[in-house]
Amino acid sequence: MYDTLMTAMIVIGFLIIVSVMMQPSKQQDALSALSGGGGDLFATQKARGFQAVMQRVTALLGALWFIIGIALVYLTSH
Repeated sequence: MYDTLMTAMIVIGFLIIVSVMMQPSKQQDALSALSGGGGDLFATQKARGFQAVMQRVTALLGALWFIIGIALVYLTSH
């Protein structure tokens, strides 16, 4: 059981890296990078399409990775 969960954790960790790298950049221009994006604070828009899907996939994979991590801690302590 431990080996299966450890393998799943490694695979999910890799998928998290891939899903984060596939997300579109939120930087609009160099000025936004220099100013910290303070001008865009109240101009946020809800994510749509591919961006929304990737955000949900990343959140789901992160939650699954965390749950498997807790299960691994439980298995090693007992």
